[in-house]
Amino acid sequence: MPTYVYEITDANGNGTGRTFEWVQPMSAAALTKHPETGEPVRRVPQAPMIAGKWSGSPGKGKLSDANLDRLGFTKYQRSGDGVYEKRAGKGPRTITRD
Repeated sequence: MPTYVYEITDANGNGTGRTFEWVQPMSAAALTKHPETGEPVRRVPQAPMIAGKWSGSPGKGKLSDANLDRLGFTKYQRSGDGVYEKRAGKGPRTITRD
């Protein structure tokens, strides 16, 4: 489940600078009141944590070719115009666009 950041607001809806994090399902509605104090709150947009080639995220290793192969995924990487080479998993060595 994702962790959302909320900011406590005043009676006019202006942010006070005080924030807290709250874990809740994506399908749940955003909180309107602090779960412990009852103060009004608003959800603060945050950049998502996505592991990838340029990420310093600890999840980066989960997307390695060896790990994807071990888990049964197939990965192809573009090597030219319409040509993709297999880096992990089962399947043809290359895929070409006709």
